Amino acid sequence: MADHFLGVDVGTGSARAGVFDRSGKLLASAKRDIALFREAGDVVEQSSNDIWRAVSASVREAVKRAGVASDTIRGVGFDATCSLVVLGEGGRPLPVGPSGDAERNIIVWMDHRATDQARRINETKHPVLNYVGGSISPEMETPKLLWLAENMPETFGTAWQFMDLTDFLTWRSTGSLARSVCTVTCKWTYLAHEGRWDDDYFRKVGLARLAEESFERIGTEVVPGGTRLGSGLTEDAASDLGLLPGTPVAAGLIDAHAGGIGTVGARGDAGSVLSRMAYVFGTSACTMSSTVSQTFVPGVWGPYYSAMVPGLWLNEGGQSAAGAAIDHLVRLHPGTVDAASKAEEAGLGLNAWLAREAEIHGGAAALPELVGGLHVVPEFLGNRAPFADPNARGLVAGLGMDDGVDSLLGLYLAGLCGLGYGVRQIVRTQGQAGISIDAIVVSGGAGQSPLVRQLLADSTGLAVAASTSDEPVLLGSAMLGAVAAGAYRDLATAMPAMSELGEIYRPLPDNANWHEWRFQAFELLQNAGRAVNGISSGK
Repeated sequence: MADHFLGVDVGTGSARAGVFDRSGKLLASAKRDIALFREAGDVVEQSSNDIWRAVSASVREAVKRAGVASDTIRGVGFDATCSLVVLGEGGRPLPVGPSGDAERNIIVWMDHRATDQARRINETKHPVLNYVGGSISPEMETPKLLWLAENMPETFGTAWQFMDLTDFLTWRSTGSLARSVCTVTCKWTYLAHEGRWDDDYFRKVGLARLAEESFERIGTEVVPGGTRLGSGLTEDAASDLGLLPGTPVAAGLIDAHAGGIGTVGARGDAGSVLSRMAYVFGTSACTMSSTVSQTFVPGVWGPYYSAMVPGLWLNEGGQSAAGAAIDHLVRLHPGTVDAASKAEEAGLGLNAWLAREAEIHGGAAALPELVGGLHVVPEFLGNRAPFADPNARGLVAGLGMDDGVDSLLGLYLAGLCGLGYGVRQIVRTQGQAGISIDAIVVSGGAGQSPLVRQLLADSTGLAVAASTSDEPVLLGSAMLGAVAAGAYRDLATAMPAMSELGEIYRPLPDNANWHEWRFQAFELLQNAGRAVNGISSGK
């Protein structure tokens, strides 16, 4: 009987499941949308019950579409966004925001309500902050916990567990309260290289109660991704998912890190695990680089020990808005209505249609003519790295009065270049700290277009490769399940066995000088934006 492994990915807008064989071949996948609740004050929330329903439905459909028996699913792996789940006794959801709705018990990663708490935490200059690039982000969990303690003390006081979304999914599946090294190290300030929480940090930042409770509500058992949890699927979880009770379940990863696992160790000629940078390009974007020894990079999160590839240190950067930034950018243009109508007629999404139009008009080689004098700094949700500035905002220069589709196409392409220049800054900053990158391995839904991959190569000056798998994030999670099931000894063995690099995109030499001066213009605009923000805030 063949062995199959299930990967489950919970992103910002949907839950997806994929069934893979032992070689990493995707047999079938399915997805379900999940609800997202937005309110004023940068409030973004979700429901853990809604997410579990979506996970269950997507798993059942994926297994059915794969045409395999449920008893051939030998292992399950989960990944999810780094969102904060708050549970009361018995696992019931608790309210986390102004609505008071207990069903809305998740503070989503992109929720920036805790910006002031992050600022005050950073003002302590506690040594723990050295392991988050010197500055904690409101996207991380301790600022969010502090916001809850200060603004919703009843929820904070009565909560039974605070969990990263990935750890919620493995708890819901197995009953195990073990946390993943990935989640608590990257987003909660756990010191994995020392195997401990730092009591002094929590006391200094205003979360002394968690220290006094010996961290029972945020995790006392921390294990590497891929570790088999408990006795596998519980009876209830197996019933929900349509799988067998006892099926091994792995400790999971943050979604971007699952994409890293699904790509950086793949068979192929573009670099190696230590010289490849994973670029997981979705709603937001994460960059991940692995090193043998700890390397501190200002403005880049980490170094985190064993947070992605076991035994290696991880430096993590990225962009708070990536695919979402491009979506937002094109919606601002008056030509969008006309273009969206044409895209619908062609059976394509707007961005896919714009990419096709760019290819028709010469593609990446014709960029100077297509973009013209438009410049975009797409930091609509702040700068995650290398400046760790949540107050940064997007900038557009060179706009004229043209409101047609050609102008929209130029704006779209300028936005993609802006994302690439942001990656270029991260690569440069890491290089100055001694981390040498010679290839970018891209994954994520927003990075599937050949045009996008070529523009990333051109704007960064680096080779860009992609996995042969259409679903490298799901594949990374399936690898976790395969390791938990004992099909592979460890992730280092599973990565090259189950993944392979496909086409490699190299920078077009004819456009190198054009991208060089465009990058200079990008940084001038970025600096002007910071100067304006400083003036407006009285600094």
